Amino acid sequence: MTTYPLLLKPVIKDYIWGGTRLKTEFGYEGGDIAAEAWVLSCHKDGRSVIQNGELKGKTLNDAVSLWGNSSIGERAAGFSYFPILIKLIDARDRLSVQVHPDNRYALKAEGEYGKTEMWYVVDCEPGAQLIYGMNKTINEDEFRAHIEGETLSEVCNHVQVKKGDVFFIDAGTLHAIGAGILIAEVQQNSNTTYRVSDYGRIGANGKPRELHIDKAVDVTVTAPPSRPYGNVGEIRAIRGGVIRQLADCEFFHTDLLTVSDIMEVGKADSFCSLVCIDGECTLNSKGFEPLQLKKGSSLFLPSGIKAQLSGNTELPAQLLYSYI
Repeated sequence: MTTYPLLLKPVIKDYIWGGTRLKTEFGYEGGDIAAEAWVLSCHKDGRSVIQNGELKGKTLNDAVSLWGNSSIGERAAGFSYFPILIKLIDARDRLSVQVHPDNRYALKAEGEYGKTEMWYVVDCEPGAQLIYGMNKTINEDEFRAHIEGETLSEVCNHVQVKKGDVFFIDAGTLHAIGAGILIAEVQQNSNTTYRVSDYGRIGANGKPRELHIDKAVDVTVTAPPSRPYGNVGEIRAIRGGVIRQLADCEFFHTDLLTVSDIMEVGKADSFCSLVCIDGECTLNSKGFEPLQLKKGSSLFLPSGIKAQLSGNTELPAQLLYSYI
């Protein structure tokens, strides 16, 4: 069966801290709350569904299984699992303070891979903040004491954010998205999270949500973050618009494309994910029907397929462009 570009329907998660912007602004279907949209996912906890072509109604997992490694490319095929998961996150309220383990710890403790991730701030309310690492170096005993004494905030690095900010979150980095922030997240394909503090909130079952203090103490890097953050990422003009590098690591590469004319996309050795976060454009590829991409559209471009994005100079489209 011939591979072709896949439009994907996201999986919607209705966590208690979520809002409604993913429904009202991105057009996603959901209940009263749409906290997360898993816009590219092969994870067992939520799999993207194909919306076009002969595989319509099947999952992305089905397509990859049917098409084989040639559809994801040799880079992705080098992983023992589909390597990435991409989300849009609408935090009406603040998320718990949490940390993710690395591959070694997660495989041993949870039976799945760890999670390194990148955040791109799509939008935020004035004065919105998040937690990114520690504000000073402490030891494990001090970290535990701050958790148990409910003084953890004193040693967290609180960052006021603005639209367009970037945060690269290595496994082991303490973090929390604050209220009033809309984020795009590119991450390893894992759903393992260790909750350190949840401000005493009550879950849907009427009980405080579970904390994972011992595991968090095991994996957290109790020092300030070493990577630059905020208004970072090389920006350069290319044919058809502008490209900004957001993340480049062993697990994934992500750019922000601003498309105002005709821009080439596609990789010979990796699949590509295109998630439109603003504006509209058209994807054209020889032998396939043109596809309209608008705010909220998520597209899986199989390895080896070259395509063109056609944008509009008056209303340029912005897309997250991720590959391995």
